[in-house]
Amino acid sequence: MAGQALELILSRQLSDCLSIPIFITDPDGNLVFYNEPAEEVLGQQFEDTGPMPVEEWSIVFNPKTEEGEDIPPEELPLVKTLNSKEPAHGSFWIESLNQAKHFLSVTSFPLTDRSDNFLGAVALFWKKDDL
Repeated sequence: MAGQALELILSRQLSDCLSIPIFITDPDGNLVFYNEPAEEVLGQQFEDTGPMPVEEWSIVFNPKTEEGEDIPPEELPLVKTLNSKEPAHGSFWIESLNQAKHFLSVTSFPLTDRSDNFLGAVALFWKKDDL
């Protein structure tokens, strides 16, 4: 995370200590980290996928509505937060990288510094069957 804002680095450290799956992006939407609980849901370790641009992570998990319709990237909570710099929430199906299907509830929020500079976004998610 060299060259990353301190708040992004601290967010990554915090996510490593939590049992909730977490995605962290930089201000351009590049996925810079997801934690171990997220690895279990997504089907691959972060070390294996590495950072991904928004154009990749927003479609690689094949997000779909409850009715099975494709969800365009701009409708995903984390992309909404990146575009609006406001919290967002939604529920949808994904297909993990190991082909498992999960229905997720996702809440995302912007990361800012004390001067209110936008530094990226965080998404917390749960498998609905875990609720």
